[in-house]
Amino acid sequence: PFLFLETRAASSEATWEWGSQSGRGNMAMEEDYSHPYEDSIERFTTYEDYLDNQITPQDRFYLEEDELARQLVEIGCRKGEVLSREEFAARREAAENAKKARLQNAPKVLASAQKDFTDFPFLRHLACREELVRNGKLSTIIFIRDTNTKGQEISGYIDYGHRLKTENFEPYFERKKRLLPRPSDLSFYNWDTQHSTHNESPNFQIMPDHEQGLLFKNKRDRKVINVDPKVESPGDNSKRLDVQTTEYIQVVIFDHMTRKKSQ
Repeated sequence: PFLFLETRAASSEATWEWGSQSGRGNMAMEEDYSHPYEDSIERFTTYEDYLDNQITPQDRFYLEEDELARQLVEIGCRKGEVLSREEFAARREAAENAKKARLQNAPKVLASAQKDFTDFPFLRHLACREELVRNGKLSTIIFIRDTNTKGQEISGYIDYGHRLKTENFEPYFERKKRLLPRPSDLSFYNWDTQHSTHNESPNFQIMPDHEQGLLFKNKRDRKVINVDPKVESPGDNSKRLDVQTTEYIQVVIFDHMTRKKSQ
C-alpha cells in the first residue's frame, strides 16, 4: 500500500511507515501491489472506478480520504502501469469497439436449431434455408395460399430474408404460429374481400408485366425471377419448388442464388 512509500516534499519531510509491520519487507509490499492491471478495462464505468480499484482497505484506513488515495494512484505512486485519464478513455473505447465487433462476428443461433420437423415438410424446407438466407448467399421468395383466422382465403409472396430480419421465427418453427402472407409482404391478396397490395422489400423490386405477370427483380444482382407456373424456369440462378404439404392449401418456394452485381 501507499504507506510503504516514502514521500518527501520540498518544504517538509515525512515518512509513512507501518511501524510494527515493517518486518514484512519487500515481499509483503509486492503482494500488496498485486492488483490485476491486466483485467478488462470494460468493467470500470468511470476513471474514478478504475483508480478506486487500485486502493486497498489499508490505504483507506491510513489516508482516510478516497480522493487523496486516487490522486496518489494517478500521479504514479504505484508499481506497475497506471493509465492516465486520456489513456483510460482511449482503451475503454477500444475495448467497447472490440466487444461490438466480436458480437457482430459471433455465430448466431438459428431459430430452427434443435427442432424436429419430421412431419412438417414446409418448416423443414424453411429450416434448411435459414442460414443461407440469413448470411445473404440465398434469396428466397415463398408463395403461400391458405385461409386466415377469419376463414378467408388469402395468398401472397413473402420475402423470407426480410421476414427473418424483422421477425422472431422461433414461434413459427415451434408451430406456435403459422406463417401467412400479410399486406406488408411483397404481394398480398384476399380472395374474399378482393383486397390487394404490392410492396418492395430490401431484397426485391416488383415488376408487373402484362404478358408475363408478376416479376421480382433481385436488388443485389438485378436478376429477374418469374413466378409464373407456366414458364419452364423462373430465371437465371433460380429454382422453383412446389412443396407437398398438408399444412397449407399451396406452398411454392423460389430460391435465387445471389451474385454480386458486376461492376
